[in-house]
This record gives sequence, structure tokens and C-alpha cells, in this order.
Amino acid sequence: MERRDFLKTTGVGLGVLLTPAWGRAIAAEELVLKLDVALKKSLADAAMSAAREGGASYCDVRIGRYLRQYLVTREDRIENVVNSESTGVGIRVIAKGTWGFAATSDLSADGVTRAARQAVQIALANSRLTTIPVQLASVSGAGEVSWTTPMVKNAMEIPIKEKVERLLEVNAAALAAGASFVNSTLFQVNEQKYFASTDGSYIDQDIHRIWAPFTVTAVDKESGKFRSRQGLGAPMGMGYEYLDGKPSDKVELPCGVVVYKDSYDMLEDAVAAAKQAKEKLKAPSVKPGKYDLVLDPSHLLLTIHETVGHPLELDRVLGYEANYAGTSFATLDKWRSKDFHYGSDLVTLTADKTQKHSLGAVAYDDEGVKTRAWDLVKDGVLVNYQAIRDQAHIIGEEESHGCCYADSWSSVQFQRMANVSLSAGKGALNPADMVKDVENGIYIVGRGSYSIDQQRYNAQFGGQLFYEIKDGKVNGMIEDVAYQIRTPEFWNACSAICDQADYRIGGTFFDGKGQPGQVSAVSHGSSTTRFDGVNVINTARSLG
Repeated sequence: MERRDFLKTTGVGLGVLLTPAWGRAIAAEELVLKLDVALKKSLADAAMSAAREGGASYCDVRIGRYLRQYLVTREDRIENVVNSESTGVGIRVIAKGTWGFAATSDLSADGVTRAARQAVQIALANSRLTTIPVQLASVSGAGEVSWTTPMVKNAMEIPIKEKVERLLEVNAAALAAGASFVNSTLFQVNEQKYFASTDGSYIDQDIHRIWAPFTVTAVDKESGKFRSRQGLGAPMGMGYEYLDGKPSDKVELPCGVVVYKDSYDMLEDAVAAAKQAKEKLKAPSVKPGKYDLVLDPSHLLLTIHETVGHPLELDRVLGYEANYAGTSFATLDKWRSKDFHYGSDLVTLTADKTQKHSLGAVAYDDEGVKTRAWDLVKDGVLVNYQAIRDQAHIIGEEESHGCCYADSWSSVQFQRMANVSLSAGKGALNPADMVKDVENGIYIVGRGSYSIDQQRYNAQFGGQLFYEIKDGKVNGMIEDVAYQIRTPEFWNACSAICDQADYRIGGTFFDGKGQPGQVSAVSHGSSTTRFDGVNVINTARSLG
């Protein structure tokens, strides 16, 4: 389909409707519809009543409508448009001290009653094998409350035509700036989640997320060599206003790269990406060795995610969870010592489910627990983990941390990573002044490939852009950089953190965990941070 014809068909908002891999295909107009709150409450009451009658001591009901719109383009072509929806009810119970779960897409009183009874039957069957009964941390019933992601423009209400025009303009600008290839995508997610429990909660939440990634590739036709640069925009818990690209949200780094805070100029970034991809073709390869690293928040987010966020999930620590790169080196004995130095005394790492614009921001988690912030590492010392209601007692906590999540009504909720972030430095410091004290270093921007072991102890990270720092000055671009670390050694090598004025958040839109696998979205914030004496390898070297 040609661009002109596509835009004609999408003038009424229907677009090219292809069968999605998740949920059922719907028309774009249906993305803005909502279930009636009174209907949801009546269904929840019916399910909880049936569960109690069947012998459950506890029941929670999640009624979810999960909406996705994905727009995919390449050069001057529209590759795909997906509008999908999945709606149903997940019911979790405790009977005879054991969990049971069942789900249904039947939104009738009879349908949820049958599912509730099935959940109880499953719990009773499982109880024959139970040796330790479920121990739930207490939670106060919230009553009838609601919460919506703070936003200016609901992305689902913006016509497909307007959004596709934007992506194709981005592609055209990148090609005009020298790109050989470019693809761009717009992911939009709306989770309409209703939670009710026998604790007395009826919580209605309307959660929105957006992400506009792209990849630009430049090819040297003579040599066949190619280099790519991905977009530097972050996935955010915001509406379509994130793509407004306000000048006040643009930050120019000492290496000349422009990065973004709470809004994103996708077109400007695509032009820069095309130029930088071409520059990468001619950039000299890094000399392996020890370097001081200056890590931009757009890069450090992934290192935080893999070396702090995941290893401090309590289920990994306990060995209950081992999918997606294993368990954790940060065992309970280290925490109990009250003296395990996860990082230098500059390092405070905080979990926070309330952080504005973050992907994980909600008012209540999927167990009806009011969300909050808490320290994981304080002044370098390991002080806590991430725990939910049936885990809190294991670490002596009286309340859940509020970090329980399920990616669908048909999935069982379990412990998921909160937004985990590195606190800004306390003293006044900006990236330019940080660089002045670096004699032999590398400035890294953007996330790249990575590898991590089954204890999240040894890891390797690449990036998007690398710049040599010599005698306090940023020189030209270099290539083929990756650094290798052991997690505690790396965080103890932290020697400087820029102040709050430099703080930015990034994140991951599709974080995998569990078996069967579930995905969640989570943000990580930091200011520009320096790590000394880190081992850097050359990824282009041949060993044979």
C-alpha cells in the first residue's frame, strides 16, 4: 500500500487492521471505550461472594481491559498497524492456606462465579501438598478509589493518520540526513484495571504508556560496513504530549549529543542519529584497557535494571524465580550483616512506584497495596529488597512494598521490579564539570547490547555512542566499546554523581520474567555518573 492510499483509508481512524499476536483485533475507535465501573463492582462482588461460600479465607478479583496500538514503519512504507484488546477477569483465592487462581473472559455473574469456584477448588487441591501456609502482610481496605496516569493527550484518541504522518516524516528526515535505512515504531498501551478484594478495596485505575523507538542505519557502499544508532527517546508513563519536543526538555551533553527529559523531539533526534551513524563508520576503534567511565542516564538505566533491579527482587534472592538470567548474588546473609557494601558511599538506590512520568507509576499495585518509595541501597549499604504481601514476613516487614503486577487478567500477579533509580548527587555538579577531572575516560550515551550471568554478578554492557575523554576534554567519537564488570566492584567504583538538575529517567517497555513469561514496563532514573578504573574491551577484535 502506498503512503497516500494508506492515509486516505486512515482518515476515519480504521487503518490497516492486521491480526495482532496478543489479544483480538479491534477498530481504532474501540481503543477509547471503557467498561462501566458499576458493572465491574457487581462482577467483583459476585466473585468474592462465591469464593467465600466455597471456603476461601481471602479473595481478590482483577477485571482488566488491556489495549495496545502499535504503528510500524520503514523508510516510506507502513509495515503494520495493530489495534488489539483483551478483556477478562482473574480471580485469586486462599483456601486452607494455599493459593488458587482461575480466569475467565465471560463478563457475566455466572461466568465469574464459576471462575471463583474453580479457583477455590484449585487451592483446595493444592493444599494437600502445602507444608507452609500462605502468610499475607496486612493491608487496609482502600474503599472505592480511582487513579489515572497524569497526562494531557490520550494517545489512543489521536487519529492514526496523524501518528503515521509523524513517523514517516521522521523517516524522511533521517534519509535526507544521510541514513541508508530507517525504521520507526509507536507503541501505545492502556491498561484499564479494576481491583477488588475481601480486604475492602474497590480500585479503578487507568494506566497509559508510550514509546517511540527508531533505528537508523548508515552503510559504506564501498566496504559494505554499516553502523546503526537507535533513538534516545525514553518510554514513558505519559500521553501523546511526550512527543511535543519542548525546547526546555532538551539537554546538550559535553560530547555534543542532545538528549531529552520529559518530552521528545523524535524528528530532531532522527536527523542527529543519521549523522552520528555515518560518523561511526569512520570512528577509530577503542584501545582495550582500564578507563574512567562517564555514563549518561540514557545508558546507565540498563545497568541499573540488570545489576540492581533484578538481583534485589526477593523471589530471585530466595531462589523462587530463576527465569531470565537466574537468581541473585545478593543473598539474605549479605543483607542481614547490615554491612554489605553494594556500592560506594555516594550510591543510594531507591525503588519507587509513584515516580512521576515513570512506566511503573500506579497508585495501587495488583494486590491493592498503596504504592510508595523505599531504599534498596543506602549510602552504599544493602538495606532492603523488593517484596510483596506473601514475602514481606521473610525479611521482617509488616507491609508489602507494593510491587505486585500481572501483565494480563489471565496471568497470576507476582513480584515485579519497581522503578529502581540512582539518587542524584548532593553537591552541585554538572556533566561538563565532571568531565574536567577525567584524565583517561569514555563518555557513553544510550543503551546497547548486554550480557549477564545467572547470579547477576558478572556482566558486560555496550552502548549507542562513545566519546574519548582525554585530560579533561571530550575528544572525538570512538567505536567497538563494551565494559565488563562485577556488580559490587562496579558500584563501589562510583566516584561522582551529578546533581538533581541533570536527573533523567529512561526505561524498558518489555521486561520479561516468570514461567509462563510475563512482561512489565519499568523506569530507571539517574544523573550522569562516573565510575573509575572499569575494564573496557574492543568488541571488534578477532580472537582467531
